[in-house]
Amino acid sequence: MRALLKRDLALAFRAGGGFGLGLAFFLIVTLLVPFSIGPEPGLLSAIAPGVLWLGALLACLLSLDRLLALDYEDGTLDLLATAPLPLEAALSVKALAHWLTTGLPLVLAAPLFGLLLNLAPSGYVWLVASLALGTPALSVIGTFGAALTVGIKRGGLLMSLLILPLYVPTLIFGAEAARRGAEGLAATTPLAMLAGITCACVALMPFASAAVLRMGLR
Repeated sequence: MRALLKRDLALAFRAGGGFGLGLAFFLIVTLLVPFSIGPEPGLLSAIAPGVLWLGALLACLLSLDRLLALDYEDGTLDLLATAPLPLEAALSVKALAHWLTTGLPLVLAAPLFGLLLNLAPSGYVWLVASLALGTPALSVIGTFGAALTVGIKRGGLLMSLLILPLYVPTLIFGAEAARRGAEGLAATTPLAMLAGITCACVALMPFASAAVLRMGLR
């Protein structure tokens, strides 16, 4: 598992599809919002939690189409399916590699991008906490979508249509926690719901991903 994680991390950085691509997209979304609605500080502060969460979600989605596609093309997935390591564990490692190269950099960069949207000072801790709890769920759900569309030509668009509805609960509770924190309200309830969603996804989604991938490889 450790060797597979190192391999996926090396491929992600070498291909430029993880760290740099997700951060660049997140920055572009953050910069374009003030141009589209105007530079009024109060309005930017009000919408900052939702915009930052939506930008992080779309940035995670951006690199999912290559999560399993390259391994499918070079035959690595066939080897993983027949390896002693359970396929569920292999897909969990791939989801972890995706989070480390895409989700974690977004979590660390979110406070800086919050400055561009005039996020309230009280909201930074809650924004980082909600993203740290929610982005692992995005990676795990994304792995399920990648497994579902592997081998399909131009499957990126289909994958986006399939998994975006699954992202909605994470987006709702993550943005709500950040919004409540920015307004000085109690945010423990949406954070608890977000943590529950992430735990459920981490526990169940690898089995669903492995099941659909085995059907796709037959």
